Amino acid sequence: MEEVKKIEQTEEKEVSESALKKFFSIKISGVGMPLYIVMLVILAATIFLHRLPNTILGAIVLLVVLGHVLYFIGEKIPVFNSYLGGGSVFCIFASAAMATFGIIPADAVKVASNFVSNEGFLDFYIAALISGSILGMNRNLLIKASVRFIPVAFLSMIITFFAVGLMGMLIGNGFGHSVMFVSLPIMAGGIGAGVVPLSNIYGHVLGQPAANMISQLIPASAAGNVLAIIAAALVAKLGESFPKYNGQGVLMEIDPEFTKPRKVKLDIMQFGVGMMMALSFFMLATIFNSFTPKVHTYAFIIIIVFICKATNILPKYYEDAAIIFNQLIVKNLTHAVLAGIGIALLNLTLLAHALTWQFVVLVVTSILTISIASALIGKLFGLYEVESIITAGLCNNSMGGTGNVAVLSASNRMELIAFAQMGNRLGGAIILVVAGILIQFLH
Repeated sequence: MEEVKKIEQTEEKEVSESALKKFFSIKISGVGMPLYIVMLVILAATIFLHRLPNTILGAIVLLVVLGHVLYFIGEKIPVFNSYLGGGSVFCIFASAAMATFGIIPADAVKVASNFVSNEGFLDFYIAALISGSILGMNRNLLIKASVRFIPVAFLSMIITFFAVGLMGMLIGNGFGHSVMFVSLPIMAGGIGAGVVPLSNIYGHVLGQPAANMISQLIPASAAGNVLAIIAAALVAKLGESFPKYNGQGVLMEIDPEFTKPRKVKLDIMQFGVGMMMALSFFMLATIFNSFTPKVHTYAFIIIIVFICKATNILPKYYEDAAIIFNQLIVKNLTHAVLAGIGIALLNLTLLAHALTWQFVVLVVTSILTISIASALIGKLFGLYEVESIITAGLCNNSMGGTGNVAVLSASNRMELIAFAQMGNRLGGAIILVVAGILIQFLH
C-alpha cells in the first residue's frame, strides 16, 4: 500500500514539475515567461505607485508590455481565437475594459492616451505601414488593383448609406436621423478626421456647440468599429473554407510572380534610412495638408508614395529600406498600437449608453450591407470577395487609421493597409462634403 502511495506521489510530482517546466518554457513575443513576469511586476509597481513617467518612455513601456501579454492571452482562448479575432480583438477590448473600470489608474491612462492621441504615435506607426506596404508591392499589381478598388469602395458606401436610411424609416428612426447620426459618422474615417469635423459641420448648421454633436456621433463610430473588427475576423476565418473567394491577403487574381513577397535582407543601416524616408513622406504630406486641410494627411502620404512606386523614381535600395522599417515596426509595435486603441479611443461606458435596439439594428445594417455590397461589387471588378469585404467594406466602417489597423490585424491582412487607407481617407473626405450639404435638408 505504501509503495503504491509513493508511486502516486512520484507521478504527481513529475506531472507538477513537467507542467511548471512547460509554463516557464513559454515565450511571449520572444521573451521567456520568467522574465516577462518580472517585467509585468515592475510595470504594475510603477503604475500603482504612480511613478509611470508621463513621457514617451512611460507610454511605450505600458503599451508594449501590456499589448504583448494581452495579445498572447487572446490567442490562447478557445473559439475566441478562431472566430472572434483572437489576440487582436482581445487586446483592444481587454485594455479598454481595464481603462474603463479603473484597473489601470487614471494617471496611467492619461499617459497612454496622450501618447496615442496627441504625440503622434499612431502617425509614426501608420507612416511606416503605408510607405513600406506600398513600396513593397509589385508595381503592376498596385496600379491594376487601385483602379478596381476605388470604385468598389465608393459604390459600397453609397449603397450602405441608403440601406441604413431605409432601415431607419422601417423602425421609426427616420431616414434623415439614421443617415446623419449613424451611417455618416461610421463611414467618416474615424474620430480626428471624421467625427470631429463632422461635429463642427453639424453644430454650425444646427446652431449647437460641436461638443454636443460629438457625444451623439462617437457611439456610432465606436460601435461600427467594434463590429467591423469582429466581422473581419469572422470573414477571414470563413474564407479559409472557400479558397476560390480568398486571396490570402492579395486583392485580385494576377500572375503569381507579382504576388510573391519581396525578400529583403535585414540591414541596421537601412532600418534608419527607411525611418527617415517614412517620416519625410509624412512631413511632405503634412505640407500638402496645410494647403488643403480637407484632404487628410494620410491620403497625401498614400498619393505621394503611390506616385513614387508607379514612376519607379526610387532606387531599389530605398524601397528595401522602407520595407525593412515597415517590417520591424509592424512586428514589434502592432500589439502596442492595439492596446493604445483600447485605452485611448474605445470608451465602453459611452458605447453602452448608446445601445438602444434601434441603434444596434442600424449599426448592424451598416456592417452587413457594406460587407455584402463590397463582396458582390468586388467580384464584378475582379477582386477576391474576402479581401474586398475587409478593405473596401469593413475598413470603411472602422475608426480611420486606428480602426484599419485593428480590422486588418484581426483578419491577418496587414499588407492591405494601403488600400484600406485609400478607401477610408478618400471616402471619408467625400462623406464630410456630402454631410455638409445633407444636414441642411435632413436635420
